Amino acid sequence: MEWLEAHVAQIWFLIIGFFVLYYAVADGLGLGVGMISLFSPDEAKRGVMMASLQSTWQDNQTWLVLLGGMLFGAFPLFYSVALSAFYVPITVMLFGLIFRGLAFEFRGHSERPSRWSLSFGLGSLVTALCQGFTLGGIFYGIPMDGQTFTGTVWSWFHPYSVVFTLGVVSGYVMLGANYLILKTDGDIQRSSRRCSSSAGFSTLVVSVVIYAWTIARHPYMARKWTAAPEFFSVAALPALALVAFALYRRGLGRSESAPFLWNVVLVFCSFAGISVGFYPYIIPNMVTIQNAAVSSPRTLIFMLAAIAVLLPVILVYTGYKHWLFRGKAVGGGYGD
Repeated sequence: MEWLEAHVAQIWFLIIGFFVLYYAVADGLGLGVGMISLFSPDEAKRGVMMASLQSTWQDNQTWLVLLGGMLFGAFPLFYSVALSAFYVPITVMLFGLIFRGLAFEFRGHSERPSRWSLSFGLGSLVTALCQGFTLGGIFYGIPMDGQTFTGTVWSWFHPYSVVFTLGVVSGYVMLGANYLILKTDGDIQRSSRRCSSSAGFSTLVVSVVIYAWTIARHPYMARKWTAAPEFFSVAALPALALVAFALYRRGLGRSESAPFLWNVVLVFCSFAGISVGFYPYIIPNMVTIQNAAVSSPRTLIFMLAAIAVLLPVILVYTGYKHWLFRGKAVGGGYGD
């Protein structure tokens, strides 16, 4: 029990990290599909793209709500500071999600579905941009004095967050293209392979820039990359990410499933690698995981017992839905 009380904050950090990763993949591919649809002149193809997401898009909003609730319960300091620092992008993101959801519901009932297809694409783009600026602002560092946010309403907007947002957008497009390779055929699949190739290259370049910039920005992270024992732990995951990227490129022209599967591995290794570099901070240079956690370990243990029951149920249900809607997206489109 003493060991659990001493490490329950770190356990919750891992759980929330899993939720962030799952959401980044599950909704990231949907946002990517939405952004890709903006460049498709064929309304029927846009409908097929939306139909490919019918098993995932509603569940992904649930994961986002759960993520917010867990942050509020487990790390209230981080939750309050993040809301203060990123009020603008988070608010705009909610509007993006609303317009995206409305597009799914009303496109099939509209006499002019192109309007709702545009709403789906623009909502996806706005959501991806806001998530990029929020994550970029967190990784760059939040201005604080003690436990209080001391920045302005625009502190999240700077060159680093712009580059980070480019990486998020290109990464989501890469995920979406690889998902369409898996779920479609014909012209959509062929164009998705070309899109994946371009987005993959830009994602790789921007990711290398972000890694280098982040290491230069945070001295304690730079020390991990220059000290021999720590170097092997922090460099292993980025190295695996490069291997996953090479395997993704190899499978891009040969397989329907390999590009997406290796893309998921790439996302995991990249995110885990930068998180290991930041450890033990949850807000870089300012707040550690332990300091950001709720003061009572017993509260975290109680929440841990609840999530231990809920998480397997959610995963089984989500897995069943994916199995139920397996195969190619067909028909006139979502809602038709």
